[in-house]
Amino acid sequence: MRRKIAILAVAALWLFGWDLLGAALSTGKALRKASSSGTASAVSSRGTRVTSAKKKRTKSRTRKRRRNPWRISSYGEPTANDNPAGEDPAVREAAIEALGSWNGSVVVVDPNSGRILSIVNQPLALASGFTPCSTFKPVVALAALKEGLITRDTELRVGRRTRMDLTEALAHSNNPFFAKLGRQLGFERLAEYAHEFGLGEKAGWNIPEESPGKFPDAPPKEGGVGLMSSHGLSIEATPLQMAALISAIANGGTLYYLQYPRTPEEIEQLQPMVRKQLQDLSDFVPHVKEGLAAAVLYGTGRLAYDPEEQIYGKTGTCSEDGARLGWFVSYANEREPKYVVVVLLRGGRPMYGPHAAEIAGRLYRGLRLREQPDTQASSPLPSLLDAGR
Repeated sequence: MRRKIAILAVAALWLFGWDLLGAALSTGKALRKASSSGTASAVSSRGTRVTSAKKKRTKSRTRKRRRNPWRISSYGEPTANDNPAGEDPAVREAAIEALGSWNGSVVVVDPNSGRILSIVNQPLALASGFTPCSTFKPVVALAALKEGLITRDTELRVGRRTRMDLTEALAHSNNPFFAKLGRQLGFERLAEYAHEFGLGEKAGWNIPEESPGKFPDAPPKEGGVGLMSSHGLSIEATPLQMAALISAIANGGTLYYLQYPRTPEEIEQLQPMVRKQLQDLSDFVPHVKEGLAAAVLYGTGRLAYDPEEQIYGKTGTCSEDGARLGWFVSYANEREPKYVVVVLLRGGRPMYGPHAAEIAGRLYRGLRLREQPDTQASSPLPSLLDAGR
């Protein structure tokens, strides 16, 4: 009897023990499942927050990219308010074709007489002055050469391990080089040479609509004379003033009054009017010309390059009054310069010096083709889109 009771007790303990173990195992599994579910929920919640933050940052960057800092359109109708009376029709046609619908102005001058051959977008060219940007650098170069601060071969330090001479500095429009020259010259001497080239005064003779621009009485408070000499800051120059300036460099040192004949009689009676002979600078002009040639051969003005005609020029890019400015002042053919071309662009991102050089190069090619026999002149001109920006 006792043996039977013991056997029954062991059997009961065996059965109930497995039930307790199974319950414990089931409870553990449930706890692990609940914990896992909670962790997944937390991870999912954290992932949602991260994704949301990424979307907000992406939207913020998109808004920043879409924000346009330029308030002036790069496009327009540059000939809308022009009066072409008295202009050279072939020159004007080539200039209009080169400029297209860009918001800008083109001035073409004969550097040997001062006659204005064409002005595309006359209101822009005549009515106001603009920061000349880096196109002021040739004046700084001539002043520094004349004052003996540099020679054509002088190298200035423009970086930690970089030195540069005048030709390279003009070719690449190096700002530290010309800022250093401006500080060495000082404002008074720099202003004297700027006035020698007619900045701050009307460049034309009896052109009623022309603005005199402005040359300041003191250097800019921010950046001083260094920023003026490297960027043209605080100066207001018109395309006509820049055309007269580059004409004096092209012809070797004669500053002409620009004349704008409007009738056949005025054209026939036109006589060059010398404003000033820059004899003190004539010996240094060839050194500056080397830099202008280098700018087109391999520098900032290389989009104007023409394998059939040597072009000399200087680009300029800066911003003012919510608009970006792109300049190119130039002439072609060293021995017998026939045309001076000044391009000024105003607008947004596409308006910068190399683009202005591209338009000038297209204009020079157009003029050359028009002067060739009809069979060659009928060849299509290269598109502005064919050359890189």
